[in-house]
Amino acid sequence: MQKKNTALLKRRSSNVFSMFEQNQIQEFKEAFTIMDQNRDSIIDKSDLWDTFAALGKYLFVGNDELDEMLKESSDPINFTVFLTMFGEKLKGTDPEESILNAFKVFDPEATGVMGGGGVRTVLCFIHLQVNQMLTNLPLDVAGNLDYKSPCYVITHGEDKEE
Repeated sequence: MQKKNTALLKRRSSNVFSMFEQNQIQEFKEAFTIMDQNRDSIIDKSDLWDTFAALGKYLFVGNDELDEMLKESSDPINFTVFLTMFGEKLKGTDPEESILNAFKVFDPEATGVMGGGGVRTVLCFIHLQVNQMLTNLPLDVAGNLDYKSPCYVITHGEDKEE
């Protein structure tokens, strides 16, 4: 099975560099280098822990969460795998299973339905996330957001040259 996963990853990653512009690849390389704390060209659990610690977030992440992050790849996370993982995350919406799993958090008895309180919790969370996003985005004097610029930043990693 490992051999099959490796072959699939190589097929998917063989064209990964064509998915991004050169400046994006350079920014991903910089992010990879920052995360590769021990400079062995592989991001491992220790690197993830050190990255969270450097961000002051080590109290909010546990071993299980770090293991889950690493399980997203069946191979060691070198730069090509790292770039491939980002390419997969950025190329569209999450699979239906991922979205269902997000809702299942609010359905501990696995009934397939959420009570009104759960829906309110999800909507409040989304509201908080939107408010946080808006505090980091420039609004014009009328309070409007030019959404093209943040979309470009999300997909390309930096502001367009004016």
